[in-house]
Amino acid sequence: MIYLDNAATTMHKPACVVRAVADAMSQFGGVGRGVHPASVAAGMAVYRARAAVAQLLGAPGASSVAFTNNATMALNIAIDGLLAPGQRALATAASHNSVLRPLFRLRDRSGCAVDVAPILPDGSLDFDAYAALLEREPALVVATHASNLTGDVYDVRRMCEMAHATGAKFVLDAAQTAGSYPLDMAEIGADVVCFTGHKSLLGPQGTGGLCVADGVEIVPLLEGGSGTHSYDERHPLFMPERLEAGTLNAHGIAGLAAGIGYIEGELGGATGVHERAGGLANAFAAAVAGAPGVKVYGRSSACDHGSIVALNIGAADSAEVADRLANDYDICVRAGAHCAPLMHKALGTQEQGAVRFSFAAANTLAEVEAAAAAVREIAELAAAGN
Repeated sequence: MIYLDNAATTMHKPACVVRAVADAMSQFGGVGRGVHPASVAAGMAVYRARAAVAQLLGAPGASSVAFTNNATMALNIAIDGLLAPGQRALATAASHNSVLRPLFRLRDRSGCAVDVAPILPDGSLDFDAYAALLEREPALVVATHASNLTGDVYDVRRMCEMAHATGAKFVLDAAQTAGSYPLDMAEIGADVVCFTGHKSLLGPQGTGGLCVADGVEIVPLLEGGSGTHSYDERHPLFMPERLEAGTLNAHGIAGLAAGIGYIEGELGGATGVHERAGGLANAFAAAVAGAPGVKVYGRSSACDHGSIVALNIGAADSAEVADRLANDYDICVRAGAHCAPLMHKALGTQEQGAVRFSFAAANTLAEVEAAAAAVREIAELAAAGN
């Protein structure tokens, strides 16, 4: 089987990640729920994971990293905790539903206004429209670092500078870039960076979190057990406990830390992953170019590119193409809307969807060549009416 659905989740985890989770499940107690060795071991592992995330993503320090169960939860926490009733928010059409739906919920329930900066037909951000919408003085800008459909990487440093110039807080959705593309929170200037563990960070599903800049106060979305200040009526307001209610997934977080260690120690960091996985994506895009009826989306010269290639073959339904790739060629991809409805609208693929090939450092050039050959064969058969 050739697995090219890494933008959804990486399936091939390093052996060290598997070992870390297995060891944790036989050794850890609850984080912050005791002073016995099992609880202390869990707490130390979680602290090391915080430090690893902070170093990889350029966050202020370990205490600035709060863990959640995925990027969706992290984005909900950031959006709900930074946008007050009646305030205005700005997102882009590249946004995943993990951004759009929380914003639309606050629009419907709390009277918040939501603007969306358009994406141009080539997949790049319309910066003129973005600048014009900033003149409406949003309190919050939520930006996608890389499209989960096209893999196009946006100039978020420029977006952040423009947002801060109007007084807006800047939240970065790094679900598709954390671990696979160089990302420095301090250099970008982001107030919050939301990430997931099960994609390019090579960790287990059920892990993720958010990095919060110094001085940024997010109203907690959840309150409950914290292991400390148990007699207080309200949840503690210091980081990271502020944003972590309930028992953490220490088993998964141990695996996440191992994944980050593997990236840093074996793959040359996020830069090394980008060079390898992004290089495979570029090779694939070049190999399918010119095949009859094949259209590749995005990859504009106005953007950098990650490790995703989205395409269609003529008028064929994307789901049918993906099904054929799976059944006839044993190639795993994702088709459909990819939880990115506005991006599909911008690209004109609302009805057809798109077939997404997403690469990871574990993939090989031989797999790229096999996938490209399969696309070319399907395209040639389609052109011949078969």
